[in-house]
Amino acid sequence: MRVLLIGANGYIGRFVADRLLADPAVQLTALGRGDDADVRFDLATGSPGALTRFLDAVHPGVVINCAGATRGGARELTRHNTVAVATVCEALRRSGCGARLVQIGCGSEYGPSQPGSSTAEDAVPRPGGPYGVSKLAATELVLGSGLDAVVLRVFSPVGPGTPAGSPLGRLAEAMRRAMQSGDGELALGGLGAQRDFVDVRDVARAVHAASLSAAQGVINIGSGRAVRLRDAAGILARVAGYGGALNELDGLPHPGPVHAAHATHLRATIGHPRAETDHHPAAAASPAAFPYPDGCGAWQQADVRTARDRLGWRPRINLEESLADIWMEAACRI
Repeated sequence: MRVLLIGANGYIGRFVADRLLADPAVQLTALGRGDDADVRFDLATGSPGALTRFLDAVHPGVVINCAGATRGGARELTRHNTVAVATVCEALRRSGCGARLVQIGCGSEYGPSQPGSSTAEDAVPRPGGPYGVSKLAATELVLGSGLDAVVLRVFSPVGPGTPAGSPLGRLAEAMRRAMQSGDGELALGGLGAQRDFVDVRDVARAVHAASLSAAQGVINIGSGRAVRLRDAAGILARVAGYGGALNELDGLPHPGPVHAAHATHLRATIGHPRAETDHHPAAAASPAAFPYPDGCGAWQQADVRTARDRLGWRPRINLEESLADIWMEAACRI
């Protein structure tokens, strides 16, 4: 089976590539904007016709789209998350390859949910920010394309390679700095939020399973369990061997862990690594308007029964192992 992987050098894409390369039945071709891609192509600016010609030449059986943007303003997010997917869908419709499409969506498409609830695929999406809106628009394009397609709504991926700008990435970096400087106290912001963390390697397994299945529509990929960031911080401290005090800042969520002396300079932000445009003056002037930049509010937990029933997939890697791998990478910078 020939698989065309788009976005192979991204956070999720790297692990999907590793998973596919380990399958002897897969012939993998990587398409992306970087020099390390087998074929260079920018979905946000390239034409559907050019991509169609490439599809007809390569004739993949499956196209997996892991490309997208988590940073930037509404215009950039729309270009890379929505227009790019429109290009993929149109190219596949024009092509004679008949490839199946596996699109990587995001739990942010759902928006806020009630504390204690599990969000199933039939929930009405109400994204609370431009990132979730751009990803939801992409999902709707895929579902309305008439293609053999499935969208995996990935909740909060963690594990090796976790971006430094993510909440857990910032937490690990702050802890590394505290240990390096001998600080016995960290002031942490935004620890009341609860998210459904799923290891990125489990996500790659789900993508692999989806590429081989006949499942269509939307499928949630998560752990099925919301974890308070306060608890994740405690696990990370134990894994790291950090014996200092973890003090939570009061008020709205903050960009993550910092030293108490710097607490007064923080703005509210938590969730997805966010954009330069999240730091514009208007946002700084009224942080209460968007206390959770991923648009998911204080609680998010996936109902993952569909993934179990239709993909035969369950998460295998627990949060402690994921955090240990995050810490191992952070510790290497000491």
